[in-house]
Amino acid sequence: MTTIDRVTATTSALALVEQLKARHGTLMFYQSSGCCDNSAPNCYLPGEMALSPADVFLGQVGGVPFYMSGSQYAYWQHTQLIIDAVDAPLGGDNFSLEGPLGKAFLSRSRLFTDEESAQLAAEGPLQRP
Repeated sequence: MTTIDRVTATTSALALVEQLKARHGTLMFYQSSGCCDNSAPNCYLPGEMALSPADVFLGQVGGVPFYMSGSQYAYWQHTQLIIDAVDAPLGGDNFSLEGPLGKAFLSRSRLFTDEESAQLAAEGPLQRP
């Protein structure tokens, strides 16, 4: 049985992740439910974003762990997140590491099929690294 990725990324997002890893070293992704840190996927240095027990580990993006707030996951759990990278105003309007490069990570998605949903339910939640 093939494992279904809960989160994946486009080629441009993976290239940006590699650029950020070369510049900063170890990274982490976090997508919250909004407010100050918006609801986009943000890339941080480990320790810049404290994880709570309610946060959900979705998988890896370019070898970088990806977490989502539990309240946000309640809305997105039926979709596969597809992380993309797009041009943005220099500095951006978030706290994510790619902002000074004139880039922004963006979540796209697709609904899981009924078969994929059943498989994911059987597998249960992923364990945090």
